[in-house]
Amino acid sequence: MRILNSFTEGFKIAFGALRTNKIRSTLTALCIIIGITMVTIVDAVTTGMDVTFEKSMAMMGQNVVYVEKWPWGMGGEYKWWEYRNRREMKMEYVDRIRDYSELAEHVAASASRYTNIRYQEKTAENVGLNGATSNYLELQGLDIAEGRMFVQEEVRSGSKVAVIGHSLMEALFEFENPLGKQIRVGGQRFTVVGVLEKQGKFLGLEDTDNRIIIPISAYEHIYGLRSGIQIGVQFPDEQTLREGEYELEGIMRRIRQVEATEDNDFALNKPEAFKEQLEGMKAGIYAVGFILSGLSLLIGGIGVMNIMFVSVRERTKEIGIRKAVGAKAWEILTQFLLEAIAICLLGGIIGVALAGIITVLINEVFVAVMNVGVVFLGFSICTIVGVIFGFIPAYRAAKSDPIESLRFE
Repeated sequence: MRILNSFTEGFKIAFGALRTNKIRSTLTALCIIIGITMVTIVDAVTTGMDVTFEKSMAMMGQNVVYVEKWPWGMGGEYKWWEYRNRREMKMEYVDRIRDYSELAEHVAASASRYTNIRYQEKTAENVGLNGATSNYLELQGLDIAEGRMFVQEEVRSGSKVAVIGHSLMEALFEFENPLGKQIRVGGQRFTVVGVLEKQGKFLGLEDTDNRIIIPISAYEHIYGLRSGIQIGVQFPDEQTLREGEYELEGIMRRIRQVEATEDNDFALNKPEAFKEQLEGMKAGIYAVGFILSGLSLLIGGIGVMNIMFVSVRERTKEIGIRKAVGAKAWEILTQFLLEAIAICLLGGIIGVALAGIITVLINEVFVAVMNVGVVFLGFSICTIVGVIFGFIPAYRAAKSDPIESLRFE
């Protein structure tokens, strides 16, 4: 019973001291606030990246290998001067891959760029334009929300038809039904025949609904296809994908007539490559975030220790009185430890609240998801910092001589 009363009384005294010295307590907790804020934000960003990663990868199609001139990634070994001299992809490769491959389920081609799209007096800027074959949606795992996808005959004839994304529909048509309406792409009139289902942002950055898909033949008529063709090859499942990648490499070497002693003059890109880059990015964020957080918490802990020494000195006579009326050393120790923990928890509460606000702001431009677990971790860290850096001042108070303390002025 005495232990419970001592803890209760210790908390009352601790929070009473915080109320008495509000500014001093807040300034002392400032580095704790910074440290906890950074820990929480780092976790929120990395958690957000994990949450959106699988969805973002699905936007690139399942079990797909992309054949292109340029490999993905911009690492230290990215030999752009060699890739620049490679031959471009050609549309004829699509049929040849389809004929030669025994494992491929779908083979599609696309080319892309950004452009402005007009409808009457309205203009949507920086819209992602894809010129594609008719089976492009199957490859990408996209679905039609309204209308239809253009068919192979329309691709063959170069028909000026278009399928638009949800964001583009909202920007140009608002409350109108877009189907059958004519829009301008590259100065040419295109008829909207379909609207894609809403996809969201790719890795929290690019709005994948701000897009338009037209037949690749119509795209060629406006912009040409001398460069930038991407050929997507989809396989039925993950196991077939592993075998199919080797098959596809052999087919492309055969099509391009690459000698056995020569390196590939094309790239086989897979969405999984983004995962490696994402893990590297996360590791960098963790390293920088936790180093800075650790330094902030260390400095904050030293500040707490310093202010606790001041507090012990200011209340030396109070310590003597408490000991004179029967307070045990462990009760004095507990009182000052609880005060140190209270200062750190104050910093933790402010830090978590600040991190919550910053997380919301980050989520507007990138991805960030507040993890409840890391909130409890933050408060645990605050408690540990309070115990570690508050122990020496509290121990000194607990071991002080009551007679000398009563004489202190």
